[in-house]
Amino acid sequence: MKYMMVISYDGSKFYGFQRQKNVRNVQGDLEKNLGKILDEEILVKGAGRTDASVHAKGQVVHFSTNKKITNLKYKLNKNLQDIKVKKIAKVDADFHARHSALSKTYLYKIDLSGKKDNHYYNVIKANLDIKKMQEASLIFLGTHDFHNFVSGQREDYHSTIYDIKIYKINKVLYLKFTGIAFYRYMVRNLVGALIEVGKGKIDKSIIQDMLNNPNIEKRLPTASPSGLYLMKINY
Repeated sequence: MKYMMVISYDGSKFYGFQRQKNVRNVQGDLEKNLGKILDEEILVKGAGRTDASVHAKGQVVHFSTNKKITNLKYKLNKNLQDIKVKKIAKVDADFHARHSALSKTYLYKIDLSGKKDNHYYNVIKANLDIKKMQEASLIFLGTHDFHNFVSGQREDYHSTIYDIKIYKINKVLYLKFTGIAFYRYMVRNLVGALIEVGKGKIDKSIIQDMLNNPNIEKRLPTASPSGLYLMKINY
């Protein structure tokens, strides 16, 4: 039988989601604890491979087992550290945490006061022109080739962003992205570009040119991973 879990975790405690040797990772911790409880080898698949120091409030994973599940959520939360299981549910055999996802929502937090913990915020003391950032963010909406905003090599860099909201509460600036798929460092690169606009270092026309000419490689700063949160996977 196949099960899905919704989990949250403190990304500052892990070297990313993906299973890796000799470093602590979310996938490995889940598999180790599930294996102990169910007394069999368990393989966990995630909806997104968050990078080192990136947090999650609504990451989704799936796993399969023929063992009877009793009080599994309670047992996992008793044993796991820095990971919280929010929900466990039985799903159809064809469900896949990543491939079945319709969209993902990420939230990026920028502390403008200089007083927040930089493990959970990108701390920026410079004055940012939020209106210009909002205007520039509209360029990213829709389907584009995001080659200039993705790190690493892929066969296809196309994706669709449905919505971007930028708003400030007290001294924290929030940037919320919802789209079909976000590739390696993509959200952080989008945020990095918008920060450059907010600082007055580039005009929004630079962003437009980077989207219009994906084969002419141009890079802008990549925002810190500590301010990024995977909030929700939509199915």
